[in-house]
Order: sequence, then C-alpha cells, then structure tokens
Amino acid sequence: MMDSGKLTALTTSVKDHISTHSNDGSKEITPKQPFIIGVAGGTASGKTTVCNMIVLQLRDQRIVLVSQDSFYYSLNDKQLEKVHEYNFDHPDAFNTELLLSCMEKLKHGQAVNIPNYDVKSHKCVEPERKVNPSDVIILEGILVLQDPRVRDLMNMKIFVDTDSDVRLARRIQRDTTDRERNIENVLDQYTKFVKPSFDEFILPSKKHADIIIPRGADNDVAIDLIVQHIRTKLGQHDLCKIYPNVFLIYSTFQIRGMHTLVRDVRTTKHDFVFYADRLIRLVVEHGLGHLPFTEKQIITPTGSVYTGVVFCKRLCGVSIIRSGESMENALRACCKGIKIGKILIHGEGNNGRQLIYEKLPADISSRNVLLLDPVLASGNSAIKAVSLLLSKGVAESNIIFLNLIAAPEGIHAVCKKFPKLKIVTSEIDMSLNKDSHVIPGMGEFGDRYFGTDNNVNEALDKTP
Repeated sequence: MMDSGKLTALTTSVKDHISTHSNDGSKEITPKQPFIIGVAGGTASGKTTVCNMIVLQLRDQRIVLVSQDSFYYSLNDKQLEKVHEYNFDHPDAFNTELLLSCMEKLKHGQAVNIPNYDVKSHKCVEPERKVNPSDVIILEGILVLQDPRVRDLMNMKIFVDTDSDVRLARRIQRDTTDRERNIENVLDQYTKFVKPSFDEFILPSKKHADIIIPRGADNDVAIDLIVQHIRTKLGQHDLCKIYPNVFLIYSTFQIRGMHTLVRDVRTTKHDFVFYADRLIRLVVEHGLGHLPFTEKQIITPTGSVYTGVVFCKRLCGVSIIRSGESMENALRACCKGIKIGKILIHGEGNNGRQLIYEKLPADISSRNVLLLDPVLASGNSAIKAVSLLLSKGVAESNIIFLNLIAAPEGIHAVCKKFPKLKIVTSEIDMSLNKDSHVIPGMGEFGDRYFGTDNNVNEALDKTP
C-alpha cells in the first residue's frame, strides 16, 4: 500500500540551503541532501531482505544501509547474568541519542563511525564501522518509526507488514540456527517481551508509515514501486525534496532549448516572446494539473463509457503587474472565460514592498487561485501578493504560484511562510546576486517581453 501524499520531506534550517553566502560575499555550496529511508516492522518481518532488494536495484547509486541493531546498549555483567530477562524490543534498549547524532552527521555530508554490536556477546566490539555520506541512506530496525525525532529525518517511511505466525517461525529458525539459542528460550522471550513490545511500540508506529508492504520481501510489486519512487526523487532538485509543495517541471531537451533562447542576451524580442509564451503555456498546463478534480463518466460517439475527470470550476488567475500579465494569454487559452485579477506591488529599501493597486474578483475567497509571475527572485513581492489573497479569504492551500524561473532564496522565503501554497516552475536557478537579480536568470523579464529593455538593446549593439 502506497500513500504518496503522506511522503514527508526533511526538516530544514538555514544551514540546509542549497547555497549560502559568507561575509565576504562569496557563495558557499553545502553538501547535497541525501534521501533518507526508514524501514520498520516486527522482528523477522523481512526488513533486512526488503532493504537488500532495494539496495540491489539501486546499485548504480551511492547507497548505505544502517541498522538500528548497531545502536543497542552494551550489557553490563549484571545484565548479562539475567540476559533472558532483558527486553531487547523496548525503546530503552537502544542508544537513540547516538543514532540521531550519527544520522544528523550523515545527513549533512559527514562520515561517521557506527558501533559494531555483537548479538552473541551483547556488547559493542571493535572495530567500529565507518560509514561515508551517500545519496541514499536506509535506516532499518524494529523501532525506527517509533521516535518522532528519528522519523523527522526521513524522506520516506516504510513498514514491512508480515503475518505474526510467519515472523515467529522465522525468528525460531534464525535464533536457533544463527544465534545458537534453544527453542524453549526463544519462545519464552517471544511471549514475555517480543510480542508485548510489538503490540505496545512497533505496531502503533505503523500509522506513521508512508508505505506499508504486506508480505514483506515477497511483495515484488511494492518494492519495484518504491525503487521507482526513489529514482524519481533522486532526479529532483534538492529544494523539491526539502519542500514537497515545490513542483519542478520535468526537464526535456525541448524545455532546455527554449530556456537557452529566452536567456540569451542576443535573442530578439520577437523570438523572446515566442519561446517565453511556449514555456508559459507549459507551466500553466502543469499548474492546472494540481487543481482538485472529481471523476466523471461520459458516453463517447461510439456509445462507449469513458471514465474521466472534471476539474474544479471555481478558478481564477491573479497576475502580479507587470511581468505577470505576460502569462494571462496562456491562462485564457487553457481556461475559456476565466476571470483574472491584478496586483501591483512596488518599492524597495527600508519601507519594503508596498501594495499600490489591486483589482480582484469579488468572490475570490471561494476560488482556487493561479498566481502569475514569471520570475521568483527574493520572494518579497510574492509574499506581499499571497498575504493580500489570504486577507481576502483565499485558503492558502488553494493558491498555486506559477513562474518560469525561481531562485532558491525566493523558494525558501515563500515556502517557509506559506507551506501549504504550491509553487510550479520550469527551472530553479543558482542564486541571487547583490542586486537581488536571479543568476543566471534571464534579465528583466517584463522589459524584454514588452520591448522596453534598453540594457539588452545596448548589449546587442556591442555584441560582435
């Protein structure tokens, strides 16, 4: 069972940003965020086998498997004397603080030393296992979804759900064969500790899973879907992993070619408008795909029944003047008769952005809103515009912000203030310069689109 809507992103802070700036103005690149997967389930449910199958299919990626078992506390002599009375399935049996420390370091691109726990002696032994940073980190263990601090580290949470009788049979075979324990002690431990801890701690953590795999490693279909999802996420921009409400259109050679043309300082106004309009149309259509819909059955000309969908009719556009007005024609071409409002925001310096003018549909509070602005730079204008929409009664989750390019700084600013809003863009650029211009960017979009960019004309005159 897969619920992609529940997939969560890593929590972030300023140090998690894709790029930051030091005091001297130079840009510092922080390590790429890994994709962290948690795999939980009852003892002998097949967690390790599932993890190994994922690792095998992702062998072309840098991937590392970390086991929660490595973080068992070593037993002292007194505990060893009564080892059969020790509950290894209780949260207190694990050094969760050390686990968190190691995972945080891996998350931020640092190598760590993982304890080497010996299940026969019940002690940590030398040497420790060195684990290097990787693109994918899988953390598996019976209780990895039980502690919220550990859960918060994960991009994907999996629960391996296997029948209790099957798990018990596997545990008996494993403990008697691999760990040289007698069956009587195995059954006694299962009755006293394993089953009660499963019911109290492990099974309740199932509700936190994004994906539940019935039948464990025997469920090839579920594992294939998980691997496919991981590959998709690995191909995403890091900011899409941090903010699940940011949607970057899949880049093709066609899209890259159009970006090449609209970003080129030598591109004429006619060509700039032509290719910008093509890109805008793609962004608008992608944005429309995020609207709520209902299923509808219709009859085709052949007399057949076709089950399709109908999108919500309560929709309007709002353009941020003046660059946003360049996106209105594409929206009208996709949505016949759509109402479009306008917002004018201006100003810099100590006073910040100021609302100069607004004209919005009177019933905008009951509509889904497509906010239009080709470039998301610092995010100041976007925040002002969204704040206005919220003051008019528009639900934050009903706003979809459409743009052609976005700077990381703008995405951070908007998403942190409005985590329920959706951003749809065709490309995420590197950063902002000291003048708050997007780099590499495409210049002043409105001036280039409407033919008032003297800087471009001067540059063209100087181009050999």
